[in-house]
Amino acid sequence: MTTGFLISANAILCYDLNTMNRRKMFLYILLNIFVSASVTGGMLFWYDRNYRAVSQSAVTQATPVSGEGAPVSGTDLQTDIPVKISSVVGAGTVTSEIVVVKFEGENQLDLASWQLKDEDGNTFTFPKLTLYQNGAVQVHTIAGTDSVIDLYWGISDAVWNSGENARLFDAQGNLRAVYRVP
Repeated sequence: MTTGFLISANAILCYDLNTMNRRKMFLYILLNIFVSASVTGGMLFWYDRNYRAVSQSAVTQATPVSGEGAPVSGTDLQTDIPVKISSVVGAGTVTSEIVVVKFEGENQLDLASWQLKDEDGNTFTFPKLTLYQNGAVQVHTIAGTDSVIDLYWGISDAVWNSGENARLFDAQGNLRAVYRVP
C-alpha cells in the first residue's frame, strides 16, 4: 500500500521525460524567473525611493556638532527652533548624496530662503517650503524636479565629504543646525 502511494506521488511531483515537454518546461521556468526578477526589482526601487533615505538616518546618524556654546565658523548655534540635519547619505557620490532636514517642533516652519552650506562655500537656498510637525525634506545634490519631500540642488559634482560640517542657516543668517558628515 505504501509503495503504491510513493510511486504515484513520484509520478505526479517529479519530472518525467516521457510525460513532460522539455521546451514547455524551459519556457515556463524563464517566465517565472522574469516575473520574479521584475517584482523584486520593482519593490526594491519603490523601497529605495520612498523609504530608505529617511529611515536610514537612525542608522547612520552621527552626533550633531553643538560646540557647547562655542561659535561655529564665527556664528553661534541658535536652538530655539527645533530643526536639525538628521543625516547626510551617500557623501562623495553625487548620484546618491542626500541631506535630510527635519523639523521637530509642534507647529510649522517656513524654510523659504533658508540655506544649507558646506565648508567649501557651496550653498543651497530653500524655495518656498513649509515643514509641519515631524516633517522632513530631502535635499539631493543632483538635478531633478522638486516635490514636497524632495528638493534638488542641480550640481554635477559631489558636495559632501566625510568629516566636514553641513550647516543650516535661517533666512536671517542665524546658524540653526550643524551636522558632521560621517
